[in-house]
Amino acid sequence: MQLSQDVMTANPHAVFAAMRQQTAVAEIPLGDSGINGYLITRYEDAKRALTDPRLAKGPTNLIMPPEMVKAGLSKHMLSADAPEHSRLRKLVSLEFTPRRIEALRPRIQQISDDLIAAMAAKESADLVDDYAFPLPFQVICELIGVPMIDRDDFRSWSNILLDEFMVGTPESVAAAESMESYIQSLVARKRSEPDDALLSGLIQASDAGDKLDEDELTSLVFLLLVAGHETTVNLIGNAMFLLLQRPEVADSLRENPDLIPNAIEEFLRYESPVKTATLRMAVEEVEYGGVSIPAGNLVFIGLMSPNRDESVFPEPDAFDISRTEAAQHLAFGHGMHFCLGAPLARMEARIAIGGLLSAFPKLRFAAAESELAWRPGMLLRGLQHLPVQLS
Repeated sequence: MQLSQDVMTANPHAVFAAMRQQTAVAEIPLGDSGINGYLITRYEDAKRALTDPRLAKGPTNLIMPPEMVKAGLSKHMLSADAPEHSRLRKLVSLEFTPRRIEALRPRIQQISDDLIAAMAAKESADLVDDYAFPLPFQVICELIGVPMIDRDDFRSWSNILLDEFMVGTPESVAAAESMESYIQSLVARKRSEPDDALLSGLIQASDAGDKLDEDELTSLVFLLLVAGHETTVNLIGNAMFLLLQRPEVADSLRENPDLIPNAIEEFLRYESPVKTATLRMAVEEVEYGGVSIPAGNLVFIGLMSPNRDESVFPEPDAFDISRTEAAQHLAFGHGMHFCLGAPLARMEARIAIGGLLSAFPKLRFAAAESELAWRPGMLLRGLQHLPVQLS
């Protein structure tokens, strides 16, 4: 089954539903590279594939445009296989601790309150630009210990790299070069002016003599800065989009905020912030659902499609915040690459969504749903803008 990137943007759920019925693995055209792409569509297959050592991360750099593979951006956990992945994750985990994350709770609440106060002075707002983006971005900057950098520049670089993550366009090459240069300067500054934030800890992180080398360090900062806000932006934006469509559900969450944690699991399942896991390559021939994937080809492991697999989630196209199996979703991945920042993302989402619902009981769309644009590409699922009337 052939799949274009256009349909992945416009209405991926209908396409994925058809795929799951027809095949466990859908072929994705990748131009004239001579390498094919294969998308794993079903839940049990995806969960198994996420732990399959025959689907490796490292070799994918070999088929990327060489100008896009920057040493200072690519030597991180999401591009590493065992045992190197375990080494990197262990070093990061020494600093990225539950205690450090929990200590952020009052600050996240304050940032949310400040952003809501700024919006409350207006009649309308863009929930992406005015809230869903600046909240997690400011949190991750403060967690790492970097100054509030030029948000417009950083957001532009990040969007280009993620929306065109397999394409060596002049814009994406320039964004990669700018991002690498900026992060290298951040690390140099923090090395000369250390503090008690995460980046200074990572510079000093060591375990039995092991340390992050310079490219590993800058790559890790890149991963934390980008992954630490991009998916949470989509989570908050997608959640509010769903609630704006369903004001009765929003009212029930206002009346009973204790329902918000399970609602967040349903947001993650129903409108997953990430469509597919980051790339893997089959290092030997593998078979999923009776479909063979030859060695040397790229594998996209679906996250959005499995989250609506009817064999796991009854009536998967029904949005239900009381769904008991919602937390079985794969939105944060599975196995050794399970998202390290999942607890932080959940905390941010609970505070962010609860704050908006409480502050703006009359919140509604300020544009027709048909006018809202989703981010392009194979990787992310999120709205580019979400204009709303606040009162």
